[in-house]
Amino acid sequence: MDESNQQPRVTGGRVARVAPLVGMAGRTAGEAVAASLRKRRNPDVDLTDFHTVQARRYAERLGRSRGVLMKAGQMLSFIPLDPAVETPYRGIYQAAFARLQDDAPPMPPQLAVDTITAELGRAPSVLFADFDAHPLAAASIGQVHAATLHDGRRVAVKVQYPGVEQAIRADLKNTELLATFFQLVFTVTPGFSRINVREMAREVSERIGEEIDYRVEAAHQQRFADSYEGHPFIHVPQVLPELSARRVLTMELVEGLRYAKALSAEQSLRDRWGEAVFRFHWASLLQGGLFNADPHPGNYLFHPDGSVTFLDFGCVKRFTPDQKTRLAEYADALVAQDAQRFLHASIGIGMFDPSDPPEAEALLALFNIFEPAYIAAQPFTYTPQVVAEALRHGASLRGPFGPIARKLTGGGEYTFVSRVESGITSVLGGLCATGHWRAIREEYGCGAPPATEYGAAEAAYRQADR
Repeated sequence: MDESNQQPRVTGGRVARVAPLVGMAGRTAGEAVAASLRKRRNPDVDLTDFHTVQARRYAERLGRSRGVLMKAGQMLSFIPLDPAVETPYRGIYQAAFARLQDDAPPMPPQLAVDTITAELGRAPSVLFADFDAHPLAAASIGQVHAATLHDGRRVAVKVQYPGVEQAIRADLKNTELLATFFQLVFTVTPGFSRINVREMAREVSERIGEEIDYRVEAAHQQRFADSYEGHPFIHVPQVLPELSARRVLTMELVEGLRYAKALSAEQSLRDRWGEAVFRFHWASLLQGGLFNADPHPGNYLFHPDGSVTFLDFGCVKRFTPDQKTRLAEYADALVAQDAQRFLHASIGIGMFDPSDPPEAEALLALFNIFEPAYIAAQPFTYTPQVVAEALRHGASLRGPFGPIARKLTGGGEYTFVSRVESGITSVLGGLCATGHWRAIREEYGCGAPPATEYGAAEAAYRQADR
């Protein structure tokens, strides 16, 4: 039988999806103990082969799982592993997990064609002047194909994997699956217990729950595209609603550098890209009341002129005017270094139970480490080391800030904001981006004058758009 015509589906049964991970985690635990004993007996022993095999095994298993687990693996590809993994082996794990960003296992070509036909009522050969059945990119929920319209426009067609909706809904109810994933993470990187992987996985699950219906994503994306149409350095692809449905999303095709290649560009260009990413998220929140809650590195395309294209709007959080005010107060209190005001604002956005708040000065000290870009001398440079230090203190239950970490509720607006800030911080850290971050945020939150060339360009754009 021609394997390209087979139609594998994502399995949704709890036992079927948990059992392979249980076996892998158990086997890994035993191998990790043996490797640790070898290391103790001989500190000079080289465990590179051991870690290479484990990293490849985890990436392949997560890549086949689709949905919640694969999305969690994608997150591990850009969260700094310092100090969770011994220095010589960090690159091995991040390289393996990075494959999940742009090289997920694709569905057979005919299956993509059949899905488009079922969703849109006509075959791709009729809908498009040209359709490439082999995907440009594959991800956790769907894959993207290049196509050409009959009028010559180039488009990207995102097609959802058959069966992924059922599997994801099962995952969201499957506490055994998530618990097993936690065990797997701890066997991969024992020191990663500093990171609140449980909360991370929960938030990933919530986002994926909203990403299942591409019609919702299409509406979100078009709202962003309309808001940024003609913007000098931010671009969101236009959606073609007549060629979109529940499991198919068609948009204009944009070409650009992926994150991995962007990291090797000259630093001045990476600084501009970093500022564009930073401005997009803060402007969307504080001015538009919208938050794209998936700042995954694979969701950006970087261009030689310093502009950035933003992709993937499956999960967008809408904020009311009152919520925006509370979030602005939270950031303003941190910049002002007012401990009591910051504590009050933190409670206001749902970080803590007001009946059991942390000590105000200790809370401020923690967030001075966790979000240094707003209080450090400007301009400030994000680095992987800065990001790792912030995560180490912010997620640790054992260090001096452990009492505060134990009090975090993870509720309210902070559920989304913390996730996005961690993701953006990781992206900017990878770019080693330098900027006047505090002044940029004050442009959006306090109406301050433009602080940079990009700020002036955006102000002129907004003024002309009135």
